[in-house]
Amino acid sequence: MIETGYQGLDIKQRMQAVIAAEAEAVGSIRVTDDYVTAVERLKRCQGKVITTGIGKAGHIARKFAATLCSTATPAVFVHPAEAAHGDLGLVDRNDIMIAFSTSGKSAEVLEIMEFSRHLGVAEIIGVTSHPDSDLRGLSDIVLDMGVISEACPLDLTPSSSMAVMLAISDAIALALMEAKGVTRQDWGMRHHGGYLGRAARTDNM
Repeated sequence: MIETGYQGLDIKQRMQAVIAAEAEAVGSIRVTDDYVTAVERLKRCQGKVITTGIGKAGHIARKFAATLCSTATPAVFVHPAEAAHGDLGLVDRNDIMIAFSTSGKSAEVLEIMEFSRHLGVAEIIGVTSHPDSDLRGLSDIVLDMGVISEACPLDLTPSSSMAVMLAISDAIALALMEAKGVTRQDWGMRHHGGYLGRAARTDNM
C-alpha cells in the first residue's frame, strides 16, 4: 500500500488539497532584487534568450520561450540532451541563457551551461530551489524558488515546484514585456491567429 499525505480524504478533497498546496507554494515566492536584475539584463539583451531544462522543468522552459516570443523577446528552447548533438550551435555571444532545474543537479543541464560558457554566452540566469544546487555556481544570477514541498502525496512528483517555476517564468516574461513598452499592436503582430489574434487586432493589422 502506498503512503499518502491525504489519508481520510475523498477524491474531491484530495484534488482540492493539491490545488491549495500549489497555490500556497506560489504565494510563498519571494521576489528579490535578483529578479529585478534579471529583467533588466533581459531588457538589454542584444541577442536572443536561450531557455533550457530537463524533464518537467524542460516543459516549463519550453513554454517560457514561447511566451517570450509572443511578448516581443526572441527566444528559443534548447533541449540539453540535443545540445550535445549539435543544437548547442544555437548559442551565440550576445545571448542570455535561462536554465531551469529544481534540484540544480541535473547533469544534462549543468553540461549545457558549462559548454555555453565556452561559446561565450553573455550571461546565465539559473532558476532553482535546492540550497546546495550546483547550478547556483554556474549562474550569474540565481532566482531562488525557495524550499518547496511537493503536493504529491509521496513528495516526489514535480507538482508544487512546477507551479512555482511556471509562475516565476510568467512573472519575468510579463514584467519584461511591460519594461520594453510592448503595445497591443506589437503583441498582435506576433500572435495574429486564433481568438487571441482577433482580440489583439488593431486597425492597422
